[in-house]
Amino acid sequence: MSQASILPPLTQIPPYLQTVADYERQAQLHLSDMVWQYLQGGAMDEVSVRSNLSAFDHIQLMPRLLQDLTHGHTECEIFGQRYPHPIFVAPIGHQQQFHPEAEAATALAAEVLGSNMVLSTFTNTDMRELNADNPRKWFQLYWQGERSKSLDLVKMAEAHNYSAIVVTVDSPHTGIRDRERRVFFHLPEGMQHPHTPAHIPLPELQEGDHPVFQGLMKIAPTWQDIAWLVQQTHLPVVLKGVLNPMDAQLAIQHGVQGLIVSNHGGRVLDTSITPLTALKLIKQVVPADFPLLYDGGIRRGSDVFKAIALGASAVLVGRPVIYGLATAGALGVAHVLKILKEEFEITMALMGTARIDEINQDYIFQK
Repeated sequence: MSQASILPPLTQIPPYLQTVADYERQAQLHLSDMVWQYLQGGAMDEVSVRSNLSAFDHIQLMPRLLQDLTHGHTECEIFGQRYPHPIFVAPIGHQQQFHPEAEAATALAAEVLGSNMVLSTFTNTDMRELNADNPRKWFQLYWQGERSKSLDLVKMAEAHNYSAIVVTVDSPHTGIRDRERRVFFHLPEGMQHPHTPAHIPLPELQEGDHPVFQGLMKIAPTWQDIAWLVQQTHLPVVLKGVLNPMDAQLAIQHGVQGLIVSNHGGRVLDTSITPLTALKLIKQVVPADFPLLYDGGIRRGSDVFKAIALGASAVLVGRPVIYGLATAGALGVAHVLKILKEEFEITMALMGTARIDEINQDYIFQK
């Protein structure tokens, strides 16, 4: 799409935007082809991108009927904090690509809809600009190559009323993204990242050093760094990107207080296990009340129900939020979240479940 044919963001929501799929089609009209390919793409052959979506098709719902639901609600509690519903905003960097108001617009919409906002390290909006009086926000940390720089960001988040630290651990190296390379993807020159460089400086390689193993992997975090970080903050530390039950157990041993089961939207390691499968496996090895959040492929309120049935405490949505942002800024994000929230409410009612803690595997059948 030529720059001249890119539509500006909408200022009101037209009646034909009724679903996340509608917003996906609309969002493409508001973005350059390069940015669209970045948003939609994944690693290598993008098998994981497709699998994250199709995994929900293999789970069927088994409703219970004639239940008294007059006491029903969608509230959930994580780390002692109540949320009106379990649909959270995933951390997404560089949001200025999608709308001039970037993360500020997303955060406003999340606050209005009662969604928990997870702000990326690669935000274009300073974390201090988000409403300090809104307790429903977490900070996502990309390890900064050393402890002191990473801790500086954590302490800033503490000081500005963020209520958890989410450490993304599944991307110590960027995935091989063929689609991005074909369109020569690049961030706009001069794009501001107030809390980190767009590319964290690599260690200086010596003769004979391997560019991967003595490069990015040399400054990647280890379990020892996670254990250290847990001791440095009063906030709960959550690891994002865990897929293996053995890592889930190690996380608990190192003091981690929650996990986000995710394969990074299929953007890092292609053909990895789907987060839905990983969620089911990890649920079997962690304590019953241990917070597990789900990330990957949520497009319908029924998807939210299925993830909770498999053990999720809440879910995160990424690309759907950006479809809303690109289409109509804060208004679009709010509408996308509202769509998912209302679909989830109606799914709960039709399934005969009054509260989230009633949703379990008795309500689903896996083909």
